[in-house]
Amino acid sequence: MTSFSRAIWLGLCLIFATLAAPQLLAQDAPPAQAEAPAQVQTQAVPAAASAESLLDDPAVQEALEKRRIADKELSDAVRAAANAANAETQDAADTPGAAGDSIIPKNAEDIKALGKKIVDKVLGWLTSITFLAQVGAIVLAFFMAPLLAGSVKKRVFLFRDKPAAGVKLKLLRDYIYRSGVFLRAIWMVALLALFAVILKAVPMAGADWLVKLAQGFAVVFLLFRAINTFIPNALFQKLATWILIPIAVLMVFGKFDDLITKLKAIELMQIGDKPITAFTIVLLVVFGALFFRLGSIANSRGQSAIRSQDGLDLATQEVVAKLFQMVLFVIVFVMVLSAAKVPLSGLVMIFSALSLGVGLGLQPIAANFVSGLIILFDRSVKVGDFVVLPDGQEGFVEAINMRSTTVETTDGKDIMVPNTKFTEEAYENWTHKDPSQRYEVGFTVSYNTDLDSLEDILMPAIMAYPQLLTEPEMPDLEFRSFGENGINMAIEFWCDGVDDGANKFTSDVGFIIWRTLKAAKIEIPFPQRVVHMTK
Repeated sequence: MTSFSRAIWLGLCLIFATLAAPQLLAQDAPPAQAEAPAQVQTQAVPAAASAESLLDDPAVQEALEKRRIADKELSDAVRAAANAANAETQDAADTPGAAGDSIIPKNAEDIKALGKKIVDKVLGWLTSITFLAQVGAIVLAFFMAPLLAGSVKKRVFLFRDKPAAGVKLKLLRDYIYRSGVFLRAIWMVALLALFAVILKAVPMAGADWLVKLAQGFAVVFLLFRAINTFIPNALFQKLATWILIPIAVLMVFGKFDDLITKLKAIELMQIGDKPITAFTIVLLVVFGALFFRLGSIANSRGQSAIRSQDGLDLATQEVVAKLFQMVLFVIVFVMVLSAAKVPLSGLVMIFSALSLGVGLGLQPIAANFVSGLIILFDRSVKVGDFVVLPDGQEGFVEAINMRSTTVETTDGKDIMVPNTKFTEEAYENWTHKDPSQRYEVGFTVSYNTDLDSLEDILMPAIMAYPQLLTEPEMPDLEFRSFGENGINMAIEFWCDGVDDGANKFTSDVGFIIWRTLKAAKIEIPFPQRVVHMTK
């Protein structure tokens, strides 16, 4: 996270605290006394009891009329005074050079007046028990936080000792150990929150706005460090920064409940008798990100455990792993809806929307998904098979996913093949039932070669090749054709596996043929041309 972003958030926190401070101070003001109205009301009670008998007295009626006239004259006078004051204010605003509400000084007198106000405000703070108590609380928290953090780190082994390889719950212990660098900031936030409660409870202090401001800065600093430490992805760092930090600042200054109330008031749609509000969408995003992240970790661990079972063959492991992934996805999906308080009857609407989407243009995705399930269950293609695609590309099946199958070519490139290719088109699967393959190495010998003795010369050397199989057929030497330069022959043999990488069957057998023919002084002809000279 850049220092520029950090400065922006600290500045926003300061502005928010400045705006919130007058409200916090206003809340601390003692309530206005209401004794006088109570006395008037108390005195008016007996008067009201005898009012009915006095209304018929002419003197009373005359006094009431004079009171009404006097009240009207007073109201007119107040209205006239207010109109005159408004007129003077408007004239002052329209007069060029008149003093306005701007705090920017325009001359030396304004600068002196502004400086005097600032000095008076600072002196007022320095002589205020409320302000000094808050400063003392912040300083005390600043010095206590590292002491408490050091004590916890020294006493708790989870923060002190780095987890060794292979220890139980290593992932969780790694997170706890790495969070040890935040103990000071965590204690700072906790102490400031505690001191804010204490200051509000002490009548002599009675205010906590400065402590709240310091707590806001501490929370922003803590979240920045946590995001940079635990979230390596730059995009997720930005999302966390612009979502978590504002929420934390709102919670520190007591405005989070107001935000939740406003979000709940924004109704987007209705599912049965349950309204879906903006707050529901926020919960879906938050719990969706959390649960699907945890689901991804669980899926990775679960599939690793399934694929490590030696009692299951490779194809069965793949089927069980994919079933585990689908069941886990459904469970996480239901958990997200439940956590966001979305009624499960809304699943009908979701499936209806999916069905509509399939009908409007998602048929290829749905077809590939179903084809992937068919491939997994009928085992026409398995992980590890060597396949030749309709377009001539070939390679080993590395993974069968929901939409596509990954085929790794012999030169290390990955081909993403839609699953429908394996259910709708013809392809070659070299290792579908048996990994054993038949290979052939061709060569040419001179027309002067004794072919009857060639087999006795070559076959013993070929049979000594350790990768050679004698089943389903023994290796043999075959006559192919009469060529332009010599007789074309071939050795056919069987080996277990695909001729690539560590298994260089045809290359090894070719070397054996070359060395054997050279040792027997059998000529391997090269192209020859006969030139006739005519006069």
